[in-house]
Amino acid sequence: MRKNIVAGNWKMNNDLAETMELLGHLKSQLVKEPDAEVYVAPSFTNLYNTFQCLKETPVKVAAQNMHYAKNGAYTGEVSASMLKSIGVETVILGHSERRALFNETDEMLAKKVTTAIENEMTVIFCFGEVLKDRKAEKHFEVVKEQLENGIFHVSKAAWKNIILAYEPVWAIGTGETASPEQAQEVHAYVRKIVGEKYDEQTAQDVSILYGGSVKPDNAKEIFAKKDVDGGLIGGAALKAIDFLAIVNSF
Repeated sequence: MRKNIVAGNWKMNNDLAETMELLGHLKSQLVKEPDAEVYVAPSFTNLYNTFQCLKETPVKVAAQNMHYAKNGAYTGEVSASMLKSIGVETVILGHSERRALFNETDEMLAKKVTTAIENEMTVIFCFGEVLKDRKAEKHFEVVKEQLENGIFHVSKAAWKNIILAYEPVWAIGTGETASPEQAQEVHAYVRKIVGEKYDEQTAQDVSILYGGSVKPDNAKEIFAKKDVDGGLIGGAALKAIDFLAIVNSF
């Protein structure tokens, strides 16, 4: 049975002091048993402190990226074993900013997914179309291609460790938001093609998050859609009151 999930991607924000302040607010205001599984993804420099701060809470910690190699001459990169050594067992892969700004290809992401699964990590796999694809009505085609090339190579058993996150790129950081109906349409399509590739049980069990300018005032309506299981939250995750309002939208 799939879970409701809200994950906060802090991106390149918050130094150590700001991180600890935000975590303090989250800890003090979070209900003991929220109706959603909650993740936060701080910067690499703050992952260990975040894990230590939250280990007595239900909140899980995710990394924002990870290299596919076990080790080696990859200056500035971080491996799966490094993340696991500090208690981090979840990683966000394929975020639209990684794809657009750092030229991450489907081939590269497939290798990262493989490494994460081999290391028994949970993967939050992101995918979604840019504005020109949406206007050309190619969004289904783009989404299917990203899934087929980036994650559909893994075994059926691996899907217990996979969370999907649909990002309409045109609705990230723009103030634009896909309507709840648009989000539901793509989420239902994704569940359909997962079922075609694997089976109906796998499709029904995987959580599919929506990521695109989710805010406290629209989260409830978006999350109410049949195939939307939560959100990958950007800007609103940087304010405890907003993030927790979204968590409590179920």
